[in-house]
Amino acid sequence: MKSYVKIYGPPMGKAITALRKVALDMQEVCIMDSGIAAALDIPTAGGGLVSGGATLDSMEGIQTFFGGTASISEERCGTIISKGSESLGKFDFFYEWFQKPSVSQVEDLMTKIDEVLEGVGVRYTLTTK
Repeated sequence: MKSYVKIYGPPMGKAITALRKVALDMQEVCIMDSGIAAALDIPTAGGGLVSGGATLDSMEGIQTFFGGTASISEERCGTIISKGSESLGKFDFFYEWFQKPSVSQVEDLMTKIDEVLEGVGVRYTLTTK
């Protein structure tokens, strides 16, 4: 099951970076976004850039991409990026749940997204299916 995020308005890069940070502490999800998809050569509707030129084919590359060893553990590096090559389609980001989420888990995700995007200045929709 996935929770898809569609972002409306700039700054897109800041919004995606904020959404990635939400996932760092959520052990029950992995993620995909246009920047990660571009780094992994997964086709996307809108394309995307990878920050800092980091490659995502090694643990060191993943740690660099997510802000270094202080930001992400070695264990989390192996589970943070979705293994599926599903296209994002009309969405900019998704959280893939390892197990079907409860209503309270999805509500908790919405609260976390609200908090990190409040200062960014974008609007978003969340679709879980």
